[in-house]
Amino acid sequence: MSPLKVAVVGAGIGSQHIKAYLALPEQFELVALCDVDPLKAAQVAKEFNLKEVVTDYNDLVARGDLDVIDLCTPPYLHLAQLEAGLRAGKQMICEKPLVGGLADIDRLCALVEECRRQVMPIFQYRFGHGLQKLKQLAEQKLTGDAFVFNVDVAWWRSTEYYRDKPWRGKRATELGGALLSQAIHAIDMIFYILGPARSLSAFTKTRVSPIDVEDCVAIAVEMQDGSLGTLSVTLGSATQISRHRFTFRNVTAESNTEPYANSRDPWAFSSADEETAKAITSALDQFKPELEGYEGQFSRFYAALRDGGPLPVTIEDARRSLEFIAGVYHSAESGERVSLPLTKQHKKYNSL
Repeated sequence: MSPLKVAVVGAGIGSQHIKAYLALPEQFELVALCDVDPLKAAQVAKEFNLKEVVTDYNDLVARGDLDVIDLCTPPYLHLAQLEAGLRAGKQMICEKPLVGGLADIDRLCALVEECRRQVMPIFQYRFGHGLQKLKQLAEQKLTGDAFVFNVDVAWWRSTEYYRDKPWRGKRATELGGALLSQAIHAIDMIFYILGPARSLSAFTKTRVSPIDVEDCVAIAVEMQDGSLGTLSVTLGSATQISRHRFTFRNVTAESNTEPYANSRDPWAFSSADEETAKAITSALDQFKPELEGYEGQFSRFYAALRDGGPLPVTIEDARRSLEFIAGVYHSAESGERVSLPLTKQHKKYNSL
């Protein structure tokens, strides 16, 4: 298959996407950058030697020389932009959160079927080598039963962070707070290893900054496999860390604490007995590293389209995380323990 012709929409986080595409020249040809701010777009285009800048998304969608549109825009724009791109026959990639409610994501699923095009949500953290090693151990059934997991997302967001982008920190435009915009990656990593959740209880608070959405969260979770876990999130930590710790019958796996790269190596894998330790070590010695981060996700996306296989991240993956977050918000608002999955009659089905 020839390289896919791609346009990136949004010159903020989109610059990281651009770097990844440029590192994969045999798979992608970067055609254009689109942003409503022509000055910012021109600066980014100059940095990466891009030839074309577009300021109107509708003009981009109407073009016939694009295979893929990659959305790196504010969350409240995603649904309409995804729908326009799909109806124009484009393959779509979209930063998190994909949309702002389960009804919207189900509507999007129906449109994907109708248009016979793909939507790939961005969850690039799952391709870090540390997490991929744990995934390999789990798939080879070397971990044994899962017992507990503990996750910390302790980041820092200043008042200037919200002033810099007026859509941040507002429910109408960011659609949610620390859980939806920052910790959603950590949530996806949990589900990637353990599968879906069964029930949860949660608290959310706005304590760090004067914003409309939560910036502190505490969650207790029961997974469908019977394991238990906790997840804590704050945007008020002077020392920034991300940490995942999974305890299984045969192995305990613990990530590094790099705040924005904790799925990468090094991870620590420990076992209670020598025989199991040898089996784990032998399996890890056979690990074959592939590309990580955005490059890892985009290269797998290309291979999926080329070979007709499943996408490396699917709409169903995004829906699972979004449903979990909807449950957290309901639990925090009602004080109730929430069972999953949520039905279409649930008050959080239409909007978070």
